[in-house]
Amino acid sequence: MKLLFELSGEHPGIPLAEIECLGTITASAPQVAVADCPRPGEVSRLAQTHVVMEYLGECETDLISFRSLLSDLSLSTERSFACRVKRIHPSVLPAEKGDLERMMGDLINGDVSLKDPQEEYRAIFSEGTCYLGRVIQRIERGSYAYRNPMRRPFFHPGVMMPLMARAMVNLTHVRPDEIFYDPFCGTGGILLEAELVGARTVGSDIDPKMIDGFCNNIRDAVCFRADTCQLPIGDGTVDAIATDLPYGQSTAIGASSLEWLYDASLSEIRRILRRGGRAVVVTHRDISPAASEYFEIVHAFEQRVHKSLTRRILVLR
Repeated sequence: MKLLFELSGEHPGIPLAEIECLGTITASAPQVAVADCPRPGEVSRLAQTHVVMEYLGECETDLISFRSLLSDLSLSTERSFACRVKRIHPSVLPAEKGDLERMMGDLINGDVSLKDPQEEYRAIFSEGTCYLGRVIQRIERGSYAYRNPMRRPFFHPGVMMPLMARAMVNLTHVRPDEIFYDPFCGTGGILLEAELVGARTVGSDIDPKMIDGFCNNIRDAVCFRADTCQLPIGDGTVDAIATDLPYGQSTAIGASSLEWLYDASLSEIRRILRRGGRAVVVTHRDISPAASEYFEIVHAFEQRVHKSLTRRILVLR
């Protein structure tokens, strides 16, 4: 099914890459993506998308092209509907927003209801293109706020927030019932998000305090103490891996240096990951040269957290 995605503006690249866990992107613009998705029922797993729509068509952003697109589609519905227009900066609308929405209502055959519509049609103007879609799902992001790490039984400063943790899970392309592993599991935030998309989760950490805290946060989880430089896991037995590597300031690393830890950990992650599997690793420094010794780098992102911390995110295959 061809879907249209209205993306969050939290990062220019991560929302697009996250969609690849569902299908193949065929077009994109700022905060917009179009993708062929064989499993549209799984769109609720996305964290950096606001609205998912059935893709109806696209046109240039002038008024004549917009009217022609709506006329040519000859849309009709037996359900009450509303029309909404969204402008992504710096795109310019060809008319007032309200006038464009009324035009949509006039050219779609059915009953308009602004108070209680059963359907919604959205036109998104972004970077010289207008994308038209019918809303099939809004992503409920309030549940991520509810899973704020400070609400968990065990909390440790510096943990990744749930929205980003879910994006990391999705970047691995893990599927329900596949084995998902975090070798630096800490308080368990990434594994909690993997569990919620249906993966079979396994975690380890070298710090026994983290293991105890993890088990308090995620009951009945599979978790054990292990040195990531020498993992007690068989070759090629893990389907997907995502982990936030220790930064060294306030965490036990169990190695002579961060450089040694990162290199040895990447080697072990490569060994236990199945052929074709993906690993997502996050750290505070550029480890691309070391990672490229063991993996193909599919994506590399930077995300500024605050003035003294920029996350570097590598998607590896």
